[in-house]
Amino acid sequence: MKDLTEGKPLKVIGLFSIPLFIGYVFQLTYGIIDIRIVGSVLGKNSLASVSSVSTLNDLLLTFTNGFFNGFAIITATYFGAKNLERVKKSAGNSGFLGLLITLALSVICIIFLPQILALLNVKGKIYGEAKSYISILISGLIFSAGYNYCASVLRSVGDSVTPLVFLIASNIINGVLDYVLVKYTLLGVRGAACATVIAQAVSAVVCFIYMYVKYPILRIKLGDIIPKTALVKKLLPSGISMSFMSSFVFFGTVALQVAINGFGENIIIAHIGARKVGSIFMGPFSITSMALATYCGQNYGAGKFDRIKKGIIDSNVVLFFWCLFSAVFLFFFSKILVGKVTASTDVEVLNTAQKYLRVNSALYFVPSIICTVRQSMQGFGDRITPIVSSFIELAGKVIVAFVFAPVAGYWAIILSEPVVWILMIIPLLIGMKKAFKKWEQGIQRID
Repeated sequence: MKDLTEGKPLKVIGLFSIPLFIGYVFQLTYGIIDIRIVGSVLGKNSLASVSSVSTLNDLLLTFTNGFFNGFAIITATYFGAKNLERVKKSAGNSGFLGLLITLALSVICIIFLPQILALLNVKGKIYGEAKSYISILISGLIFSAGYNYCASVLRSVGDSVTPLVFLIASNIINGVLDYVLVKYTLLGVRGAACATVIAQAVSAVVCFIYMYVKYPILRIKLGDIIPKTALVKKLLPSGISMSFMSSFVFFGTVALQVAINGFGENIIIAHIGARKVGSIFMGPFSITSMALATYCGQNYGAGKFDRIKKGIIDSNVVLFFWCLFSAVFLFFFSKILVGKVTASTDVEVLNTAQKYLRVNSALYFVPSIICTVRQSMQGFGDRITPIVSSFIELAGKVIVAFVFAPVAGYWAIILSEPVVWILMIIPLLIGMKKAFKKWEQGIQRID
């Protein structure tokens, strides 16, 4: 466990972020391994099938993980306030609520999967494999949720290393099984999905056992799991806010995928390749923001508002220099990276992905601020402003997908994110300015 309310803010956030970043890179390899092996072993049609539903899988993972991360902010607040009894009960209630929500979501998605695939414009020769692949991932969503629950609770009490260790082990299992099941069995894309689910199940079980044995404060009993009305009233707003904030982002991405799936196999592959590469370079935004959510939650519970302000500002200064490096690197090497990820040498695929990455990376400093500010606001209790910003993203991408994409083609997709980013940042900057002003006047911390 680590107390984030003491020490130099940037150093504390940086050290806490390092394991998160390494874990983020390994988490990305889940999808990248699937894409690489499917593309090289099964071919272009199978790769397009997996790519066509990847955003749906990302959306489900983001939605469920958002609840756990939101719940963990409340746990972190109690930890910062040194209220260890509430830490335990918050962790117990979080697990019950989060896993119940995940089960309900999985059942609904399985029942309505044909309709969902129709909305995603998944059809023709890629439909069968796409349905098989995503069906298995949805059925195994509970295992991913189990790991994310353990990881979020551990992060809330300052342990960002343990989740990394089990994630690395899980990725090794996933990589081995992926190759074996896809190459040496007749499962096809189902083998890639099965490998991911098995790896996540192992990670979830072992991580929970370790958490129970290592930390007495997290040895959850039946009395801690049974929902407490007062606690649920704190957990649900935080979980819903974080989940909807994150999900609006991916609902917008799914809307764009609907348009992209109508552009043909080459554009589908180019887009998923570009997004996977972009995710690597945008990883520090997400990781720093995750660290800031915990950091702000603990310091908010401790009533240390000056530390929150300094941590947010210092983190964004560092990220700005990373954005400059990313823009230059991707301008020159994006084709090579996309080729490595997709195993494609198709000129149209590589050129299309290069255009996307060059345009988007030029404005990476905007989403870096968006990510850190949104998560920080969640950490210190602002549930509304982040949702407003995320809703702007959703609305903008839906308009692009259904109004501009049919006219301007893939260029509408390329330009949509930079334009939407600029609109999103406005309410966040206004909300952050108001928060800083309130802290100067004094504010009550969460009990």
